[in-house]
Amino acid sequence: MSATLDLACELIRRPSVTPIDAGCQDLLAGRLAAIGFRIERMPFGEVTNLWARRGTAGPLFCFAGHTDVVPSGPVDHWASDPFTPEIRDGHLYGRGAADMKGSIAAMVTAVEGFVAAHPDHRGSIAVLITSDEEGIATEGTVKVVERLQRRGERIDWCLVGEPSCPQRLGDTIKVGRRGSLTGLLTVHGKQGHVAYPLLASNPFHAAAPALAALCAEVWDEGNAHFPPTSFQMVNLNLGTGADNVVAGHLTAQFNLRFSTELTPAVIEERVRRILDAGGFAYDLTWRLSGQPFLTPAGELVVATRAAITAVTGIDTEASTSGGTSDGRFIAPTGAQVVEFGPINTSIHQVDERVAVADLEALTAIYQGILSRLLGP
Repeated sequence: MSATLDLACELIRRPSVTPIDAGCQDLLAGRLAAIGFRIERMPFGEVTNLWARRGTAGPLFCFAGHTDVVPSGPVDHWASDPFTPEIRDGHLYGRGAADMKGSIAAMVTAVEGFVAAHPDHRGSIAVLITSDEEGIATEGTVKVVERLQRRGERIDWCLVGEPSCPQRLGDTIKVGRRGSLTGLLTVHGKQGHVAYPLLASNPFHAAAPALAALCAEVWDEGNAHFPPTSFQMVNLNLGTGADNVVAGHLTAQFNLRFSTELTPAVIEERVRRILDAGGFAYDLTWRLSGQPFLTPAGELVVATRAAITAVTGIDTEASTSGGTSDGRFIAPTGAQVVEFGPINTSIHQVDERVAVADLEALTAIYQGILSRLLGP
C-alpha cells in the first residue's frame, strides 16, 4: 500500500462528522512535525484547526483543507461501512474519500516527498486544516485567517484540495467561486377564515407578484470568468395546517450565487426595490456566506497547469462553477487561490469513493506544484 493510500485510509477510519475532527489533525500534525513543521493548534468553540508551517521566509505556499465530513446517511445503504475504508475495483470507498481526506493525504505525502528532495527549499510551506468546512464555517478557516492577518503572516499562494474534476483527474481547476447571499423574508398579513376573505389579508396573495418578479429578474449577464448571477427560491412556508384558515404570515428563503459584476449592497437594494413596489409589510434579513473571488492568472495557476499536464497529459480547464469553499476566506487577503482535487461525482453520496490511481497522480501533481514554486 502506498503512503498516500495508507494515510487516506487512516483518516477515513476516524468518523470526523462536522465539526468533530476525531483525531485526524493529531495524525497530520505528527507527520508534519517529523519533517520540520512548527505545529500550532487554533481551536475555536467545538472546532479544531491546525496551522503548520515550515520556514519563516517568503513566499509562503499553503495547502488548505478540511478533515470534517458530512454524515454518512443510512449505513445500510452503503456497500461497506462508511468509516471502514475498503478497496474495490481500483477505488477507495469511505466517507471523505473524495471530499476531502484523499486530497489531505496527498498533500501531506507530497510535502514529505518535496522536503526530502529539497530540505533547503526557498520560502515557506504551510498546511491549514479545519474541522468546520462542511458545517456553518464560522469557527474554522475564517478564524485562522483572521489570526494570521493580525500577526502579519501573509499567504502568497494557496491550493485548496476540494474535489474539482467532473470526469477525469486534471480536467478542471477552480480559479474562483461565486459569492453566496441568502435572504430570509417574512411577509405580514392577517389571519382569518377563508370564507370571509375581506376580514383577512392573505400574505401569499400580496407577495406573489413580487416573488415572481424576483425569480424573473435578470441580475447581470456574467462576464468572461463567471456565469450570470442565479436567484433561487429555496424555502417557502405558509399555513396553519387547517384548510379553512388564511395564514397570518409567509416566510420565504432565497439564495443568490453572484458574480463579480455585483456586490451584496447592490443586490440587497434591488431586492428591496422589488419588494417595496408590492406595497405589503415585510421583514428581510440577510446572511452573506462569501464574496466572489477570482485568480485568473499568476504563478500559482501556471504552476498548477504545468504540473497537471506533466502527470496526466491534460490541458486543464479553469472554472468558477460550483458552490462556496474555504477559498473565499483566503482570497480576500491577497493570496492567489486555486482549488484542485479528485473527481467530484460521488461526494456527499452513499458509497463515496476515489480511484486509487488518482491518489497517486494527485500526490505527484501536488509535489510538482511545490517544485515549480519553491524548488531550487
